[in-house]
Amino acid sequence: MDDFQELARRRHIAMVAHDSKKLELLQWADFNRRTLSRHTLYATGTTGTMLTFELGLEVTRFLSGPVGGDQQIGAKIAENVIDLLIFFWDPLEAQPHDPDVKALLRLANVWNIGVACNRASADLMISSPLLDNGYRPHRPSVESVRDGWSKLRAT
Repeated sequence: MDDFQELARRRHIAMVAHDSKKLELLQWADFNRRTLSRHTLYATGTTGTMLTFELGLEVTRFLSGPVGGDQQIGAKIAENVIDLLIFFWDPLEAQPHDPDVKALLRLANVWNIGVACNRASADLMISSPLLDNGYRPHRPSVESVRDGWSKLRAT
């Protein structure tokens, strides 16, 4: 495979985990280390540090989620950089930055980004043949997103 084909198959994967889920994400990433190492990885603060120092993965690290990291990843989604979001979130524990979490998940949905919220969905996504075959999801145009927000505000 030439360099262009390899770049075409390289995905940009963002990883986030709430404190109570960080160990689970680390174990999942360790199991999938070989696959993850073939892609461009991003993560919020502590999660990115763990992935780098515990597993040796090259990760672009953003701020911690509560101080802006979730929003930084959301910006990368809106910029059409992120292909997949692995977000091990804790639905049973209140998060002080819950509005940021909801905004991140909303952006992933608006821009049609695959989201895995637990180990089962992450396993299915990372093992899918679509991950490496050049599949590109349909991304809405900026205009269609603006139109959607306009309609939403009108109701």
